[in-house]
Amino acid sequence: MAVPPGLPVVIVGGLHADARGAAVAQLLADVPGSVVLHHDLATAAAGTVVRTIRDASGILDAGEAPLVNDCACCALREDLVPELERLRDAGGTRLAVVELWDSVEPKAMAEVVTAGGLTVTGVITAVDPALVLPYLGNGDDLADGGLAAAATDQRTVADTFARQLEYAPVLAVADSPEADDEDRELLAQLHPTARQVPIGRGASADPAADALTVPTPRLRPLSLLAQAALAGFDVEAAAAAQHPACALLPAEADAHGVTTLVWSRRRPFHPERLYAALEDLTCAAARSRGRFWLADKPDTLFHWDAAGGALCVESAGPWLASLPDAAWEMVPPVRRAAAALDWDAEHGDRCQRLVFTSPGLDRDGLERLLESCLLTDAEYAAGRDAWQRLPHAFDTLLEV
Repeated sequence: MAVPPGLPVVIVGGLHADARGAAVAQLLADVPGSVVLHHDLATAAAGTVVRTIRDASGILDAGEAPLVNDCACCALREDLVPELERLRDAGGTRLAVVELWDSVEPKAMAEVVTAGGLTVTGVITAVDPALVLPYLGNGDDLADGGLAAAATDQRTVADTFARQLEYAPVLAVADSPEADDEDRELLAQLHPTARQVPIGRGASADPAADALTVPTPRLRPLSLLAQAALAGFDVEAAAAAQHPACALLPAEADAHGVTTLVWSRRRPFHPERLYAALEDLTCAAARSRGRFWLADKPDTLFHWDAAGGALCVESAGPWLASLPDAAWEMVPPVRRAAAALDWDAEHGDRCQRLVFTSPGLDRDGLERLLESCLLTDAEYAAGRDAWQRLPHAFDTLLEV
């Protein structure tokens, strides 16, 4: 596997700045002719974003990008593709490493780069396993820590970190002496499909990769991290994997004090009882996500996304079972395939599918609480007309 033609672009992100820096430094060392493009959003308060381009020897170029609509992240979007095009057209760059600023999420940047006609060959989130639980438990606003990407940025540390972690197919995992088996197990259960690549002591050599070479006068094997950076990346598939209707959610697991509960049912929630239980359900696990079904809104698929003691609930469109047959042609194939795999003769794709992951998870208590929020046998038997007359407890939360 040689470096692809054109300008391969790998995106490296993550709130764990030391781990991210180590991953970027390793790529610079492992891939001759690579450069790093970085936009520092910490200077946004002064009205500009500072851009630097560097290689293994140091800074090659520096400049400023003005804010766009008072938004530092928007300035990054406007400046990123032209700079990558300039590197491509100048020639000589084997790999462009886009090192994202702390709170910038890789999904948006991967889509920007791809829409600009460039090739994203990898997306990597750098992680210190000892910091996974502290960051997932941090419900502070990004703005409180100087990490907001815009004046209107209302994200929290926990939900931002969770999205950074779960979007990337590759995790660059720092060699952290503070991390224990529980920390590593939590990371594995949160994103079980990710390829974990070690960074740090002894992480760069890959003696099995003799056939994977960089086209330079002195051929050398690519490291595991460099292989991951050049393996290829499908932006559309990555977006689909985050959609609640077809997300690749974690599986049941229980090891080293960490548990993942996958809870699935074919009966709708009573809106009022579920609303009353939201605080307890949100705080029951370090991370929970999935899709759910409210009795009073039987045609709407709702997204559940919780971290750091905070919950985001939003409509994710209709259940496919509620659509006329003619509308199915407008639904992405991956969504149709996911629905077909989970189809029920009576309810179609309507279901509860929630996943809770945490150290010390009270599995039995959580299951009892969730069950208590479902319609009772009598309420269920009353039928859809009666369900839709139940109190619309989520309207305020959904801003209906």
